[in-house]
Amino acid sequence: MTGTPPLNPSQPVWTPPAELVERAAMTQLRRDVGVADYDALWRWSVDDVERFWRTIWDRYGVLADGDPTTVLVSHDMPGAGWFPDVALSFPEHVFRAKDPDALAVQHASELRPLAAWTWRELADRTARIRTGLRAMGIRRGDRVVGYLPNIPETLAAFLAVASLGAVWSCCSPDFGTRTVVDRFAQIEPTVLLTVDGYRYGGKDFARSEVVTQLQAALPTLRHTVWLRYLGSDSAAARSGLVGEEWDVAFPPTEEQLTFERVPFDHPLWIVYSSGTTGAPKAIVHGHGGPLLEQLKTWGLHHDLRDGDRVLWFTSTGWIMWNYLVGALLQPASIVLYDGNPGHPDLGVLWDLVERAGVDFFGTGAAYLHACMKDDAHPREGRELARLRAIGSTGSPLAPDAYRWVHDRVGTHIWLSSASGGTDIAGAFVGGSPLVPVYVGELQARLLGVAVQAWDEAGRPVVDEVGELVVTEPMPSMPVRFWNDPGDERYRGSYFSMYPGVWRHGDWIRITPRGSAVIYGRSDSTINRAGIRMGTAEIYAAVLAVPEVVDALVVDVPPQHGTAESWMGLFVKLADGVGLSDELATELQQRIRRDCSPRHVPDEVIEVPEVPRTLTGKALEVPVKRLLMGRDAQAVVNQDAVANPAALEWFVRFAREQAANRRAIVE
Repeated sequence: MTGTPPLNPSQPVWTPPAELVERAAMTQLRRDVGVADYDALWRWSVDDVERFWRTIWDRYGVLADGDPTTVLVSHDMPGAGWFPDVALSFPEHVFRAKDPDALAVQHASELRPLAAWTWRELADRTARIRTGLRAMGIRRGDRVVGYLPNIPETLAAFLAVASLGAVWSCCSPDFGTRTVVDRFAQIEPTVLLTVDGYRYGGKDFARSEVVTQLQAALPTLRHTVWLRYLGSDSAAARSGLVGEEWDVAFPPTEEQLTFERVPFDHPLWIVYSSGTTGAPKAIVHGHGGPLLEQLKTWGLHHDLRDGDRVLWFTSTGWIMWNYLVGALLQPASIVLYDGNPGHPDLGVLWDLVERAGVDFFGTGAAYLHACMKDDAHPREGRELARLRAIGSTGSPLAPDAYRWVHDRVGTHIWLSSASGGTDIAGAFVGGSPLVPVYVGELQARLLGVAVQAWDEAGRPVVDEVGELVVTEPMPSMPVRFWNDPGDERYRGSYFSMYPGVWRHGDWIRITPRGSAVIYGRSDSTINRAGIRMGTAEIYAAVLAVPEVVDALVVDVPPQHGTAESWMGLFVKLADGVGLSDELATELQQRIRRDCSPRHVPDEVIEVPEVPRTLTGKALEVPVKRLLMGRDAQAVVNQDAVANPAALEWFVRFAREQAANRRAIVE
């Protein structure tokens, strides 16, 4: 890319073609409402959120028992209460009006070549699992958990569980035992669905030992069903797994696939987002909220067309897996991939885009950054004629990545960067087919989402960095946290800073043209490739190493044009112990095993002491802000620091880091 003139930040990198604007479903909505442009449409959608969401309900013909007249019980957050008088089913809308012989899912992995399921096969597989779960006694409200990769069996399992009114929750099989137990133990599951192992980066990983540990740690389990994914010659198969084999537990059935309609807020899935202390938050989403949110985003904001094929590279441990399933609410099909996106090289996903005939390709920003650093040329040697849009999320997308997509993938590509979260199973800001894309910016605030940037006094600001807040309720806000009496933890997570207003924990700037720039997390949650993990989980892994006395971990968003966030693990070691390469490697491997491969720190650094408050809390957020270039006096009250000398070490470290960055730039 050397020698390519920089894109002018004041000019769009992409402008929607007239034919796209003309045929877009969002244009039809704009005309029906009678407003002139997207900004006016957004303001219409948030001025009366009840009217807007009833419009979505009617426009997409939501199937339900009962009366949808009452849209919103109250505007209070939390506990607004949407559509209290209806019963519906999320998976019923996935399967409705689908041609049995049409394409539903394409799938590939490091273990399997590209293959496809029709809607008939997906329905048959879902019915088999549904029938098998009913035979196990699974009923409405029971929790069924998956320790499963991104394969079509997982999709069918979710749809089967939801069709019964039971509750789905899933972890990726690369999660370590402690991380899985911390999540699943909270919700007391009845059935565990698992694989014997998986392949990643060309290496096989048996899971039988982990599954045995999970069975011992989850006393409410009555059944374990395992899928032979690695194969009969795998170490997992040879060692054996206690439980029923998949095809035995879920044999062919003559029963037709049916759907139990449940109240709008009845739990659909439980997903997890960690705070800085304590167990991961078990976030409950109902059937109705994600249904309306994903009808809106895939139908209007992504503008899916009849026959479109959608690939969003994700694991089952990331909310984007749940989001991808929502594409099936449209007349579209999806593409699943399980494996390392960099093995054998970064072309593996671009190859899949070509072979599967993908129209919309979504991924994490980290993958696009990696391709950019590798100076990849996706179009060389590939036919990507169908590809028209790329979605990006998980972390802020560097401005240079916009340029890379423009130069290397195509000037016609609609780059739709989005920011949202596990918490809402969707996005706050993201794409729109009606407005241009500017370098480094997310196109717009999404319809029905009353997003603002607020300063610390709770005043809305424009063209200034502030806290991302939402001032009106959304249907896909969590119903509750599991086992959270009085919603105390729920309120503390989102409403403690601005009571009655959702504060998400991201830094955001709303531009005068209505686009947005995300600057990363404003709290200390570690967000890597869209998967959040609390620092407490990382500390639990690190402090299990005898040589480590104390630790502090921060995830610093991209700085000064860099493409990636930087995760640093600072450790205080026992007397007489120094930080060797071997010890640093051991700490990284421990985090990889006990937490996840995505949360391995970029660097391990020895410190004399971890700075703490007078009440003993580690100063994670102040240290993060120091490393973002903030002044020490602005990030923490010195009188509240129990050991000021420890904080001074980080002040000096931040200055050195800033000087090194400046030297590199110069």
